[in-house]
Amino acid sequence: MVSFEPEIVFHLGQIEITNTLLDTLLVDIILIGGSLLVSKKLLLIPNFFQSAIESIIEVFYNLTESVAQNRVTKIFPYVATFFLFILLANWTGLVPGVGTIGFFDSSADEKKLVPILRSATSDLNTTLALALVSAVATHMLSIKTVGIKDYLSRFFSLNPLNLFIGILEIISEITKVISLSFRLFGNIFAGEVVLLTVSSIFAFLFPLPFLMLEVIVGAVQALVFAMLTMAFMAILTTPHHKQKEVTTT
Repeated sequence: MVSFEPEIVFHLGQIEITNTLLDTLLVDIILIGGSLLVSKKLLLIPNFFQSAIESIIEVFYNLTESVAQNRVTKIFPYVATFFLFILLANWTGLVPGVGTIGFFDSSADEKKLVPILRSATSDLNTTLALALVSAVATHMLSIKTVGIKDYLSRFFSLNPLNLFIGILEIISEITKVISLSFRLFGNIFAGEVVLLTVSSIFAFLFPLPFLMLEVIVGAVQALVFAMLTMAFMAILTTPHHKQKEVTTT
């Protein structure tokens, strides 16, 4: 049975090192190492691999530009980073051995398998942290782009009606964090439970369709998180008076 909370693999002093934290570090190493390796081997005339990577980046860039327009250079790095990190974190849970190779903890009443690695996004702590980073980055980018005065006017006003709308906006920002974190966590955790249940009943070919489904789910959830972050950033980096003009029109 998949534990709702991440399992502790070892301690560094008073710090608990969980299997989802180890998976997060693994994904970070893959992304940083991969980006350094690719940057050193860029070709003026790209090969097939470089052409494929550039085509994918171009699609994402054009999509971001169609939404964010002239703010694309500010928003695109966040969108691409969230997508790549979440995609790899989701897919690491599908690698054979992740979630199944570990050691037995005999300190409890009954022996329990503690996997050394477990998909980072199956941990609510990780998805909540991602959602908080998305929210903080969005608001910092908004202040930097439109200025502190325009940013505050979105939430605070001397007009009672606009003040009420501002309070609703603040509540909306809080619900965005909850929605982003629980949507990603729920889909990935549920997928792990399904795969474990099916694999424990049917050991060979039967789990393959479920595995392919989780590959698609992992990609879709990474895309949804990145696209929602892009939309939130595009909205909050648009001057408040321009949004009012569009609404009035």
